Amino acid sequence: QVQLVESGGGLVQAGGSLRLSCAASGRTFSIYAMAWFRQAPGKEREFVARINWSGGSTSYADSVKGRFTISRDNAKNTVFLQMNSLKQEDTAVYSCAAALRTTMRFDYWGLGTQVTVSS
Repeated sequence: QVQLVESGGGLVQAGGSLRLSCAASGRTFSIYAMAWFRQAPGKEREFVARINWSGGSTSYADSVKGRFTISRDNAKNTVFLQMNSLKQEDTAVYSCAAALRTTMRFDYWGLGTQVTVSS
């Protein structure tokens, strides 16, 4: 089992920045990758970014490329999402997820943190 706790959400004006954190605990030695997803009101959950735990390779949704950066601190079992040039359409609940080597599926999820971007 892996437990995930997000932090860092809040209210920010358009054009501003926020940094989200996700701390993992439990079977962290088994983590294959971690990712951020988001869900806006009335919309489906969508992928934002992911990072492989060992090699550190990353991928991003087209909508956030060039504005968001995902990174990790393996020693602290924490993944970050630096969000710059925020837009109102980035408003959502952001959740982190972990995939273990045994399944390579994002089976573990945090409760999420609210990000609200005002005009």
